[in-house]
Amino acid sequence: MAVYGPVVKIHPVVLASIADSYERRNEGATRVIGTILGTIDKHSVEITNCFSVPHNESEDEVAVDMEFAKNMYELHKKVSPSEAIVGWYATGFDITEHSVLIHEYYSREAQNPIHLTLDTTLQNGKMNVRAYVSAQMGVPGKTVGVMFTPLTVKHIYYDTERIGIDLLHTTCASPSRTNGLTSDLAQVGTSAARVQDMLTTVLAYIEDVLSGKVIADNSVGRCLMDLLNKVPFIPAEDFESMLNSNINDLLMVTYLTNLAQAQISLNEKLVVL
Repeated sequence: MAVYGPVVKIHPVVLASIADSYERRNEGATRVIGTILGTIDKHSVEITNCFSVPHNESEDEVAVDMEFAKNMYELHKKVSPSEAIVGWYATGFDITEHSVLIHEYYSREAQNPIHLTLDTTLQNGKMNVRAYVSAQMGVPGKTVGVMFTPLTVKHIYYDTERIGIDLLHTTCASPSRTNGLTSDLAQVGTSAARVQDMLTTVLAYIEDVLSGKVIADNSVGRCLMDLLNKVPFIPAEDFESMLNSNINDLLMVTYLTNLAQAQISLNEKLVVL
């Protein structure tokens, strides 16, 4: 159960990267760890990137390649200067005693770092994601311990990430668990069909409200009003002309791309001859 603290927002690319590093782990390794990067504001921590850090772990000790972690972070800063170290991740379900030692290192790299756990063993039939912050506990002047308290975790995504997620969902219905990329025209058709289904659902709800079958919800009405106000008023002739112009531009770019590919292929064959 989450306690008071920042909300941890995780992007799907982070979860995919952690799962990939777990699949590529060294033989005999029980878990993988790494650094998580992102941004921090007043009420939330947004995790947008991560990278794995080599480490060796046994029952008695743990060794982490700190130099590798520093070099990787320096390279990441050159690509994404806005991303900072916000904590670290580990695969598995439980927090071990070695987690305290690793957390102490990241406490020097970030203020109040986040500890993210990803259950790659699927104990409950799903990949549970949890986030923690540490808090000291004990008697002042005596031995002080560390307690990890849970935080609220939310999954968010950019529009570009949503495309990848939708493609991954299509593999659930495939016996081979694989699926190829669709063409641009097929994606447009799929999006148009999805929008049409949404409009059908909205129209059915409005008709039920008008006929008295369903009690009107003011919040839904306000959302529909905001949606209608955001749609610009464009005459049908102007909209059709704009759509045809965009389609012609797309077809021209596609034609030029295919022409360039054919030219490159022909040039390679001529060089071989």
